[in-house]
Amino acid sequence: MLLKTLIKDFITQKAEYMQSGMVSSPLDQTGYVYEEPSYPSYPSYRFQPNDSFEDEPPLLEELGINFDHIWQKTLTVLNPWKPADGSIMNETDLTGPTMFCFALGSMLLLAGKIHFGYVYTMSILGCLGIHALLNLMSITGVSHGCVASVLGYCLLPMVILSCFAILFSLRGIAGSVLAAGVIGWCSFSASKIFITTLAMEGQQLLVAYPCALLYGLFALLTVF
Repeated sequence: MLLKTLIKDFITQKAEYMQSGMVSSPLDQTGYVYEEPSYPSYPSYRFQPNDSFEDEPPLLEELGINFDHIWQKTLTVLNPWKPADGSIMNETDLTGPTMFCFALGSMLLLAGKIHFGYVYTMSILGCLGIHALLNLMSITGVSHGCVASVLGYCLLPMVILSCFAILFSLRGIAGSVLAAGVIGWCSFSASKIFITTLAMEGQQLLVAYPCALLYGLFALLTVF
């Protein structure tokens, strides 16, 4: 009886202690005061009616693609006697050159020649060589992007020659004469742009000669 009474009293005291701790005690089991977690408040953005994107530049302009400049450079190449705008030609625009290189490889593919690797390899090596030569000849110097842009745009007449290679063979005398004329066209346009951009007056023939060697390699791919 005594043991049962002690057990009953212990259970009753334990229940009262737990009830008083859960209801009235501000302390948790570890002895620290429990506080509600606080979260940082972030400023909420609300769209204002005055907010607009009119002052934002176009996406193509941010990517460096200007179709007006591409068209002007293309006309400058197609008309070798047209004066070149040095401010436009000094831009690092690789959109047109990339399209012309791909177009040349595609035309050669239609003619039964898979020369994409040769086209891109000769373009890269030719740009590096012409860049080194122009930096030695000019005072101001020129960037790799500018050289690649000019040489790529002046590849357009070679693309036209490759279109003729689809229709008939260029291995005869007529084809050789046509290829020589296209080489002169490409090299004359490239040298004109280079001397205008770099202020190299009186050195057009010196610049046109290495350009003619480079475009002669593309002509060999096209003819043979």
